Amino acid sequence: MVFLGRAVERLSVLIADQSKIVFDKKGITIPVRSCSLMTVLAGLNKATASDLARELGQSHQLVMQKIPKLLRLDLVTFQPDEDDARKKIFHLTAEGERQLEKFEQCCDALRAAYQALFDEVGNVQEMVARTVDALNEQPLDQRIEPDG
Repeated sequence: MVFLGRAVERLSVLIADQSKIVFDKKGITIPVRSCSLMTVLAGLNKATASDLARELGQSHQLVMQKIPKLLRLDLVTFQPDEDDARKKIFHLTAEGERQLEKFEQCCDALRAAYQALFDEVGNVQEMVARTVDALNEQPLDQRIEPDG
């Protein structure tokens, strides 16, 4: 149990690696770990990195680590903010919109695959969410006996 974090990390890497194979077969060039960012950006139409970070519940730094690859792949572009030249306003390119459409078409197949997996092993996503909630409610250090 001490290495639970490592086991969850291995699962995350495995899912990302296997999702990449599916994406390659479907012609999806969106990086696997950037799908939520692309989806949120599409929903907002345009956004700063801070807007994206807030919507995703991620750090500004993590969002900014993903942006350069999305720019190189011509999925996202930006313009300077008219009111604050330090800020960049990001939006999807036409290619980004096409790729997001391909991804969304693939989502039904992915959902079905996950459902079959969950039927086999139990709903891992719900279990992880419950675990996160429980640890936020009572952190690990509070779960250890004072002299343990």
